[in-house]
Amino acid sequence: MTTVRDATLDVLRQCGMNRMFANPGSTEVPFLTDLPDDLEFVLGLHEGTVVGMATGYAIAAGKPALVVLHTTAGLGNAVGALATARVNRAPLVVLVGQQDRRHLAAEPFLAGRLQGLAGRYPVWEHQPVRPQDVPGAVRRAWHEAVQHRGPAIVVVPMDDWSAESDPALGSAGPVTLTRGRLEPGPAVDDVVRLLESAESPVLIVGAGADEPQAWAELVTLARGLGAPVWQEAFGARAGFPQDHPQFAGHLPSNRSGLRSVLAPHDVALVVGTGAFRQYAYEPGPLVSDGLTVAVISDDPDELHHSHADVAVLTDVAAACAAIAARLRPRPFTAAPRPAPELEPPRADERLLPTNVFAALAQRLPRDTVLVEETPSTRPDLHRWLPARAPRGFVSAAMGGLGFALPAAAGLRLGDPSRPVVAVLGDGSSLYAVQGLWSAARYACGVLYIVLNNGRYAIMDRLASDAGGKPPWPAFGEIDITELARSLNCPARRITSHTELISTFDDVLPGLSTRTEPLLLDISVAGDEAATQPGGTS
Repeated sequence: MTTVRDATLDVLRQCGMNRMFANPGSTEVPFLTDLPDDLEFVLGLHEGTVVGMATGYAIAAGKPALVVLHTTAGLGNAVGALATARVNRAPLVVLVGQQDRRHLAAEPFLAGRLQGLAGRYPVWEHQPVRPQDVPGAVRRAWHEAVQHRGPAIVVVPMDDWSAESDPALGSAGPVTLTRGRLEPGPAVDDVVRLLESAESPVLIVGAGADEPQAWAELVTLARGLGAPVWQEAFGARAGFPQDHPQFAGHLPSNRSGLRSVLAPHDVALVVGTGAFRQYAYEPGPLVSDGLTVAVISDDPDELHHSHADVAVLTDVAAACAAIAARLRPRPFTAAPRPAPELEPPRADERLLPTNVFAALAQRLPRDTVLVEETPSTRPDLHRWLPARAPRGFVSAAMGGLGFALPAAAGLRLGDPSRPVVAVLGDGSSLYAVQGLWSAARYACGVLYIVLNNGRYAIMDRLASDAGGKPPWPAFGEIDITELARSLNCPARRITSHTELISTFDDVLPGLSTRTEPLLLDISVAGDEAATQPGGTS
């Protein structure tokens, strides 16, 4: 007899989902027991870690990752990470276990009220009416995750797996569903006219342009347009080479700062993101009256929440190529941008985060994937470590912490050809520290750099700026080095500049072939001014 489980496993193979990320419970045992050898099980010790790893894997591999969660507890614990996956445009197929279908009406122990538990963050959510509909629902979830670039959820009662499949149904739905490119055609005519009439255009890029073809076309467009290029505020990925002479920096996340930066320009072309991402509310207009804004994205949600005069739903790379081909080239004179300089600390001085970034800047391979979760020092990280290749920078688009540590492991699993370095605050690292065990268990050679100041630096600064005293304590007594070692991840504690340089010179040359993770617990000064809002360090 061919079971629903057999048919579903065939669907997973056909869709290329041969690796699943999970933290199992009893409702998943019928599906997972005696898993065939061609399907790999990756264990995470918490559901946030599971989804974080899967998100990194999906970003790196460019295809949906499979997640298995345990009824209400599993899905509930994972909601924040699923929200991050949605905003990070990571395609996930999420199987959520449910109690036995035959007595669900009586609400037995572990029965979950699962529909809607993840809110509006899933791109699709379904519990099949019959067991025989499960394989088709899983295939549909794969297509939905690809099409809408986010998590698609299928709830499966535990007894469904042993039911006899319906060969007449097959797996239902098309085996192949190709997403055609949204060619720009005449849709960019208005954009071209705006740019041709502009006296001082500006180009703004976002995470939706973080792929090789889009980078190449944006460089050509920027040169032809003769315009400076800004990265969106709080960008989760880089939309343009940040060492390019025309790259101007990262937009401010407040209205007055945004207006000031854009004041010299009459037309702004926003590519691969919405217009414009902000943080704390500030009264006043978003942009000045004299600025016309055009937005190009292949994500309709980005267009609908944009402050824009013209919005075009189309393929980003194709649109940039079409626009560049029709524009008359303009000259561009890059303003001199001196490289940042920093004196090493004296022997009696504690390290600063910038000392760490400066040392990394001299040694990191160009193709390194840098994963960031250090809110209090993110501007310094951008200044010292610009993204120089597509997928050179990855962060949590949602702003919540707990993403970077497991995502770095997933990024390495999804593309073992590229070295991965995760830079974390000590507070950030503790949100998903269980991920170190998975990184070690599955030979993810990630270098984890924890900037340890023993407190929530950014939160302390925000409380001080508000004129108050924070009620939360410092937590310098936590030993992150020993915590990492207890999770089977090698770790070193670093307290001096000499140790820092020696360790980097030892570790970084072999980063691309490394299979064992390593955590560097770097003690940094805790009284420096925090410079970036949002989250904790």
